[in-house]
Order: sequence, then C-alpha cells, then structure tokens
Amino acid sequence: MQPEECIFCKIVRGEIPSTKIYEDEKVVVFKDINPQSPVHLLIVPKEHLEPYTEGFVGAGKEIPGALFHAAEEAAKLQRISASGFRLIVNVGPDAGQEVSHLHMHLLGGAPLGRLVSKGS
Repeated sequence: MQPEECIFCKIVRGEIPSTKIYEDEKVVVFKDINPQSPVHLLIVPKEHLEPYTEGFVGAGKEIPGALFHAAEEAAKLQRISASGFRLIVNVGPDAGQEVSHLHMHLLGGAPLGRLVSKGS
C-alpha cells in the first residue's frame, strides 16, 4: 500500500480526524474507533512502514523505542500505567492485522483476561 492511500498516513497528515492522545516527532497515538477495551489506543509511527517487509527490523532501533516510549506516555496520560495495560502488534491477516502500516495497540482500563483463547 502506498502512503497516499494508507488510512494511518492520512491520520498522521491530519487528512482524517482522530482523537490524539500523544504525539512526538516520530509517533502519534490516537483512540481506536472500534475499541476492544475501555482504553484502546493505536500507536503509529509517522513514517509509513510495511509490517511484512520493513517492520521492526527494517525500521532500525529508533522506531521500536519510539513506539514503546509513546505507549508509556499515553498510558500515563490515560491514568492506566499503574493498573497495567497490554501492548499488541498484529502482523498479517491471520493475526488480525487490518491496516498495512506498522502499529501497536494499547489496551487497558479494565482487567483484560487471557491473552489468547485456545482454538478448537
């Protein structure tokens, strides 16, 4: 997918409105429009990175560090850093990835239960 077509790139550029929680020079954090917990944020690098080909490895050490720093700051701003939160990176359709732009989900604000339920 080209950055011009990517929904997260459009949010980063301000072409699509979002509820931003945190932003710095490398990352933007905003509320998910389909929350799966009381707090559900998306942590998105401003640079378009394809998870399959560029992902964390191709991004070098800066981007993963920036994503985790933004997650910590956003959790503090949402007042869930002390009670705990979950970070998820989905890579590929079998993992539930819907947008082909490297990103993390921050979930919290309530007990979350098991990470993965067993399939049949």
